[in-house]
Amino acid sequence: MKNLTRVDVRQGPSDEELIGRIRGEYLEMPGLRLTRPQARRLWGLDEHTSDRLLSMLVERKFLTCAPDGAFVRLTDGTFPARAFRMARAEVETDLAAQKRRELLRRSS
Repeated sequence: MKNLTRVDVRQGPSDEELIGRIRGEYLEMPGLRLTRPQARRLWGLDEHTSDRLLSMLVERKFLTCAPDGAFVRLTDGTFPARAFRMARAEVETDLAAQKRRELLRRSS
């Protein structure tokens, strides 16, 4: 009989290790936008694993899926399409304030 040697079978990285790596990529490159196929190629993952990890990161509110299908960091998102309105403030000049006080004094 042959002498059998034990072969170590290494498993790939755990989901948490892969999530840490993906988070690192997004943190190192602000504004990173990846579609599902781009993410698979970048991280060298199969479709099932990549989709599962992206879903986990969306559930954890680290990533969001933009309307165009790209995955972006939730905090890197753009502002709403509605434009901000400037607040209106009335500024009273010193001269206008002085005239107003004079009028109030005279009417009293």
